[in-house]
Amino acid sequence: MCDTYAKAPERLRTQGIRTICVDEKTGMQAVERAAETLPMRPGRVERREHEYVRHGTQCLTANFEVATGRVISPTVEATRTEADFAKHVGRTIATDPDAGRIFVADNLTTHCSATLVVLIATLVAIPVETLGAKGVSGVLKSVASRRAFLTDPGRRIRFAFTPKHTSWLNQVEIWFGGLAGGLLRRGNFRSVADLRAQVLNFVAYHNRLRAKPYQWTYTGRPKVG
Repeated sequence: MCDTYAKAPERLRTQGIRTICVDEKTGMQAVERAAETLPMRPGRVERREHEYVRHGTQCLTANFEVATGRVISPTVEATRTEADFAKHVGRTIATDPDAGRIFVADNLTTHCSATLVVLIATLVAIPVETLGAKGVSGVLKSVASRRAFLTDPGRRIRFAFTPKHTSWLNQVEIWFGGLAGGLLRRGNFRSVADLRAQVLNFVAYHNRLRAKPYQWTYTGRPKVG
């Protein structure tokens, strides 16, 4: 995984291959404060009302591009099913359909679903009828067979999965931390539509003023001393 990150800038520059960290931030609450926040003034900190009204939740599926630090083609919606994830990946690829892609993802089963395999096969011109049947045969038979298909290094579009229990290796998780601290924890959202709009505005602000690659120093080897 660390090698994938280290080579991302050169792959983009010389081969046009985009390395994309993708994951979902679930349970984003549209919380509206029961009273207006009182701003800071000399001798007093900002004061926020502790009572609130919940208007529902949304899920953000985001792509962090390793070589540029940009967040590409975000999706904000109510659910995160395997169909939702496959649709998100398809929308992401459509933003630059001829580019190669390496998607870095964790081991959630929706990230190696039959729906996603069918999508990728279609995009790389593999006949869907050759994939077999889910739970029965062929590429679609099991999670293991689908994962092997998605991670095939010979394909223009492929996935790289973080090892088990190391979802923190996915760089988009760092960006999610900035979203939580910069918007979600202190936000005031009057509806799920307002929450969605503010999240997308935060993405646009990041891309316009803050986007840069992370200085990834972890090498995959335990630190000594």
